[in-house]
Amino acid sequence: MRAFSNQSILTDGTLALALAPALTPGGIDSDPRFFQGFAVHPQVLARGFLVLADITSTRYFNYTPVAQRDPVLSGQGDRLRAECFSACNGVYARLDLLQSGFDGQIGFGTSNVDIGMELRAALANIRREDKLHVLIGDDGLKATRIANINTKTVGIEKIVHERAVQMPDRWVRALGNAAEIHQAMRPVFSIKGVQAQAFVASLPPATGKTQAGWLTPSRAGVKLMPRRGPGAAYVSGLHRLSALKRIMTSLSGMTFYMRAGGEPGPFMVEAALPCARLTLSLTAESWQGYSGEGALLASLARQDVLADAGLIGQTLGFDAAIDALDMARRLHRSETQVQAALALLAVSGKLGFDARDGAYFHRELPDDPDRVLKDNPRLTAARKLVDKVERMESTGNKQWIVHSSETDYRVYFDPALGAAEARCTCTWYLNHQNKRGPCKHILAVQLKEGLE
Repeated sequence: MRAFSNQSILTDGTLALALAPALTPGGIDSDPRFFQGFAVHPQVLARGFLVLADITSTRYFNYTPVAQRDPVLSGQGDRLRAECFSACNGVYARLDLLQSGFDGQIGFGTSNVDIGMELRAALANIRREDKLHVLIGDDGLKATRIANINTKTVGIEKIVHERAVQMPDRWVRALGNAAEIHQAMRPVFSIKGVQAQAFVASLPPATGKTQAGWLTPSRAGVKLMPRRGPGAAYVSGLHRLSALKRIMTSLSGMTFYMRAGGEPGPFMVEAALPCARLTLSLTAESWQGYSGEGALLASLARQDVLADAGLIGQTLGFDAAIDALDMARRLHRSETQVQAALALLAVSGKLGFDARDGAYFHRELPDDPDRVLKDNPRLTAARKLVDKVERMESTGNKQWIVHSSETDYRVYFDPALGAAEARCTCTWYLNHQNKRGPCKHILAVQLKEGLE
């Protein structure tokens, strides 16, 4: 998955998207094919990919255009899912192209898709009434190249090349953290038609200053208010939604999400398109990146999670929506055990979470057995502190002392309330509480006592 052997092209009404070698149900496929057929809504497909290209080449915090990265593309039978992060890692974007938008069958697998500068310029010229033949995969590109050579199309030699995949390693960690955060997302309000288009038209440009406040529905549409009103959703860094202007004229509606509880934090919006959906998710602040959230740490502290994750990983088949309850029944595990194992699988990039469906979905990225510890240094530090955890019996087993370096820290942990309500006297907790995952001392107590 680390090199493209061809270049994506758009020529003579055919869009041929190049893939890197893909991980599929049958193993690694060096010449994958995810789809061949016609797009029902070619402009939606084209502009959706342009949104991803805009986002992955933009650093929204201290705005800077940067080199583009290659989105992750997953074929899941009933849809194609393309995902990426902004250059600052503060914006996650996912384009869901549904089966109803294609006239052929979508395949299974995960790879990276090439969306270069030349293709971006061509995609911008696709019109709503155009007829677009789509080939996704290197087999399709070979066929297109042969056809174009026969018709003596100029410039075909540009297709043959080898290019490294531009996907930062931190994306894998960010994908896991985003999945955990998206689990807590709940819809707050929705708008339709003209109101949705008007809201997107009013968004500040990507170069704009950070605006924060409560997006509040009204008869006139959506207003950004300094104080919370009925049914409002909080957003920080409104300019980070600017890429949605690409698909403004195709919008049929939008749904705004916040975390359960309604406190300011991460924000998500889902744009409804013909036979497609586009989801943008923002970190709590413009300067924060998904790769540093630490949201999965509480789940990773469970001692039995590794074995369960290995078992569940063998049953995955590029599912578009994983039924955790059904999986628990089949594998004779509790739903809590299954959810913890799914969270661990998300760390290695194997799973994402769709807030609309309320379910994980399967993607497959190259696995690194040491990634969990390498990408979560707090968990590594917590393991070193396990032998230095002392339970305070006089407090009903709800208070612990963690002997760290030359300082002792007190951890207050009520197992009935869970890790999200744990407290510590360390500086990390005082600065962040549990908004960016538990501190290493709370994690050490969880590991020591086997707490959830």
